[in-house]
Formats: sequence, structure tokens, C-alpha cells
Amino acid sequence: MKKIFTIVALLLFTLTSKATDYKFEYLYKDLPFNMPKVQIPTFKDNKVSVADFGGDASGKTLSTEAFAKAIDHLSKIGGGVLNVPIGIWYTGPIVLKSNINLHLDGGAIILFSEDKSLYPLVDTSFEGLDNTKRCQSPISATNATNIAITGLGTIDGNGEYWRPLKREKVNESTWKRVTSRGGAYKRPTYWFPSEQALKGDAISDMNVPRHLSTDEEWASVKDFLRPVMVSLIDCSNIYLQGVIFQNSPAWNIHPLKCTNLIVDEVLVRNPSYAQNGDGLDVESCTNVLIVNSRFDVGDDAICIKSGKDKDGRVRGIPTKNIIVSGCTVFRGHGGFVVGSEMSGGVQNVLVENSNFISTDVGLRFKSRRGRGGVVENIYIKDVAMSDIATEPILFDLFYGGKSAVEVLEQGVEERAVAKFIVDETTPVFRNIYIDGLNCRGARRAMFFNGIPEMPIANINVKNVFITSRLGAEICYSNGVKMEDVEIISEDNVPLKVSNVQSCKFEGLKGKVEFGENVK
Repeated sequence: MKKIFTIVALLLFTLTSKATDYKFEYLYKDLPFNMPKVQIPTFKDNKVSVADFGGDASGKTLSTEAFAKAIDHLSKIGGGVLNVPIGIWYTGPIVLKSNINLHLDGGAIILFSEDKSLYPLVDTSFEGLDNTKRCQSPISATNATNIAITGLGTIDGNGEYWRPLKREKVNESTWKRVTSRGGAYKRPTYWFPSEQALKGDAISDMNVPRHLSTDEEWASVKDFLRPVMVSLIDCSNIYLQGVIFQNSPAWNIHPLKCTNLIVDEVLVRNPSYAQNGDGLDVESCTNVLIVNSRFDVGDDAICIKSGKDKDGRVRGIPTKNIIVSGCTVFRGHGGFVVGSEMSGGVQNVLVENSNFISTDVGLRFKSRRGRGGVVENIYIKDVAMSDIATEPILFDLFYGGKSAVEVLEQGVEERAVAKFIVDETTPVFRNIYIDGLNCRGARRAMFFNGIPEMPIANINVKNVFITSRLGAEICYSNGVKMEDVEIISEDNVPLKVSNVQSCKFEGLKGKVEFGENVK
């Protein structure tokens, strides 16, 4: 009898342990804000293969219909796993539905067709603006719950057929190969895939055409309206795990107004020359884990957004409760980025135990007058960087659409001169904590470029070591505190400050050069 009780006790202990075994428990230890635990979605045992519905693993013919039939079948029986075996699955758009896990075996490649006629125009949001149009995304889901893309395979958006190309960004062979397809030129060194795409660029502001009203007008610039590769809108309980996401037409992965999202051990890739080739743009989302993932992209890598200008303020959905942990960024305009579309606000973000290698900027906070929105309660700890082209830490409230390297090369860095009236369009950045940052090799150690009417406020920097050509520069910032900060700069001026109030630099090793209006 005693033996039976022991066996029962062990069984109960095992079941209890499994029930409470949460993969991401460690992320919540000492978390500086309250955030519910984001659970990995589960799926029914139903499993089908795209090959069962006529899919072609050779890549010779389109499998668009096979994907649609398989997804419809699973949806009707309550969901399950749609398996993509080894092979090349050449296809048009895939639309995910609730309770479905799109699972790619190792060696499986989903390659999206370059035929733009397969991607109709749809109403959507892009660059933080609602009520615009883009071509349908290669993978999309709207109002879906309990969805996943998992496995060891690759999803390729064939983005080279969509994107414009600048001659100075590529080698000679790439330039000749891409431009040999025809297309049109904005200038001899700036190529577009078609006259239609060039026309769209001519009437656009920040990649969004303006003043178009009829379907015919939108259709006239369809080639310009390149889609994000993975579009998830108003979805919940999402799991992206293991897969390689690469070569997107525009942004790579774009969750918009989603809740309970896990991005785990993925690789997000775009060529370094991919215009608007962002990695992951989390916009107006709540409860997000981005863990143990790698990014190597042509624009910002891990980017937090919440809508642009009036559209973002009217939407009024902040991005909040975000954990970024164990991630590596190899290339990108910014490693971890907030903005510039942050008009709905950003709050409660932790970035930890991550590396940025050869990015333009490490930590990039950007906005401009007109945005509005409040960015606050951002915590960054234990981040290592090397070979940063501009600044490991950058706050720029004069963002004009260019990368930090382009700004440096073109000499258009803007400084605040006059105060504007503070109203709903004034961006606010405050309560940001950086603890534990090492960077070997940067141009300038830090640059805080606030605006006179609403200085960047309460930025706390401690346990930091940076080697750079130039020291840090801080202007229009209030309540900046530095503790145990060492900057070894070739100009031998670790810090220059001007137009600041209530700042404490006692924890900075070395010389501080004070400019005007230091209080």
C-alpha cells in the first residue's frame, strides 16, 4: 500500500510540474513593471500536409490553392497543424485562420511568387497611417486567435522584385543583375522596378502616396505599394518560432494591434541594401516576448511603434508590456528602436542580454514635432555592442526619414533653436533607464537631441563603458543622471552638454564641457 501511495504521489508531482513548467518564467524575475505571462498557444492533434491538397514541392507550379484548401479544411475541423515538408513551395499569398499552426520542416522553403498580379490591393495601415492601401501581404491574418508559424524552414518574400535599389548600396554584379529586368530610373543611380513604382514614389510622403481617392488612382501606382511580408492585424495568442523570415518586399514582420505575441528563436534577414527592409515592427501591441532571435536587415531591426501623427493619436493604442531578451542584431539602421511612429504612446519595455554588432545605431529613440505620444518606462540592461557606425545611444526628436548614417553623410543634423507651443502634437520621452552597456567602437558615444518645449526627461545611465571617436553630446534634456559611466574618446572630451537642467554627471569619468543654458 505504501508503494502505491508513493507512485501516486510521484505521478501527481510530475503532472503538477508539467502544468507549471513555463518556458519563459525566467523573463519575469524582477521585471520592473506588471505584465501577465504570455502563454504559448496549443493546437488540436489534427495534422495535414500541404502536399495532401495538391501542393507542389518542386517549386515548378504555384501551390496557392493547395495552401488555401488545407487551411480551410483545418479551420472547419477546429484547427491543427498544417505541415510544409522539405521542398520549395512556390506560392501566392497565404491567409492564416484561427487555431492553425503553419509548421515548416527543416529544408522546407515557402517562396512567394514575384508575379505582382497575385497580390491585390487591400485596405490596411502602413508607416503608422491608417486607411491606406498596399498590396496583399504574402502571409496575413486578421482577427485571428491562436495562430503560429513554427519549424526549421524558411519563408522568402522574393522582395528583390518589389524594392527600389540605389547604386551606391550594392556591388556591380548585383546592380547589373537587378536592373537588367527593365524598370525605370529616378536618377541614373536610383532604380525602380517599373514606371508605376516610380510614379508612386513621386507622389509619396514617407513611402505613403497622398491625395489618392479612387480605386483607379490607387491602381495606377500598385507596383509601388509593396507589402509587409507577414501582416498580423487584430490577432491574439501568436507564436512565431524557429523559422527564417527573409527577403521581404517592405517590412518583414508587422504585428498591428495584436495581443499576446511570442517571437522565439527566429532569424529575420534582409539584404543590407533593402529599402524599408525592417525586421520586426511591433505596432500598438500588448504583451509581447521577443526572445533569443537574430536580425540582419536593411533598416531598423527590432522596432516599437504605435501609429503616426493624428492617425496614431486617434487610434490611441499604445504599445506596452514588451520584453526583448537574448537577441542579436548584426546589421540595421537601429538595433532596438522606438519610433518614429509612436503617436499612440509606448510604455513598459524591457530590453536585456542582447548584442548589436555593426548596426548604424544601437539604441535608437526617434520622433519629431507633430507626432505627439508619450514614450515612458523603458528599461535597458546588460547590452553589448561593437562597431557602431554612429551612436550606441541616440535620442533624436528631429527625425526626418533618413538613417543616422545618411544624416551623417549628408550633414543635415538638425538642432533645436526655437520653442513651439506644447500641445497634443508634442512628442514626450521620459523615464528611461539604461544599466549595463558596453560598446567597443563607435563614432560618437551618445547623442541626446531633444526639443526646447519638451526636453527629454529623466534619462538614467549607469554602468556604461564606451570607446568612440567623439564623446557624448547632450542638449535639450532635463534630469539626465550618469553613474559609473566611462567614455574613452579620441577627442578627449567624454561629454558636452548644453541647454540642460537638473542633470547629474558626477558619475562620469573624465572631462565635461559645458555650453550655454546649463542649470
